[in-house]
Amino acid sequence: MILVFLGPPGSGKGTQAKKVTAERGWPQLSTGDMLRSAIANGTKLGLEAKSFMDRGALVPDAVVIGLIAERVLSPDCKAGFILDGFPRTIPQAEALDLMLAELSQKVFMTVLFDIPDSELVSRLSGRRTCLKCGAMYHVVAASPKVEGICDACGAGLVQRDDDKEDVILKRLAVYHAQTAPVAGYYDSQRKLRKLDARLPQTEVLGHLKSLISN
Repeated sequence: MILVFLGPPGSGKGTQAKKVTAERGWPQLSTGDMLRSAIANGTKLGLEAKSFMDRGALVPDAVVIGLIAERVLSPDCKAGFILDGFPRTIPQAEALDLMLAELSQKVFMTVLFDIPDSELVSRLSGRRTCLKCGAMYHVVAASPKVEGICDACGAGLVQRDDDKEDVILKRLAVYHAQTAPVAGYYDSQRKLRKLDARLPQTEVLGHLKSLISN
């Protein structure tokens, strides 16, 4: 079963992908991880991707699709896999469909983690990260015992740059312009399912498991 998880940054799709992977054994495929692995291993596509990255250019879709094509042939992808954060544009979705068709495969379902921008801004801008151990907190939902101090190791907590409101709003603008239309692409194929990502993680996971099982 091939699943695509869509949703804005902070919607929880990555967290839920990890939970499904742990339960079903379907690997969670991240294009970032695949790029780093290919570069580290010095593969042909990895070297090609590195040539673009070294000069500050975006890695072309054709190279990314090539990396995915190589990865999905691995034995651990035989029963299925989850694409988290890809495709980000309609051309990427079209290229993915063509590549999978060549392998006699296709996307089974696309899950949209739906959540209002206002909720995301509140969720992300309230996050605080431990400088030492990486533990995560939230000023409202999961605050530390002592403000600004990590419960686990006693180090200071900070707000990461990408959790600041102005940065979040810019990331959301990019998402709405480029990635949100991908939902319509899969909806036209009757493959889109929506989840209310405002719900607690356990409820989201329950709805997600129900979708996958039906």
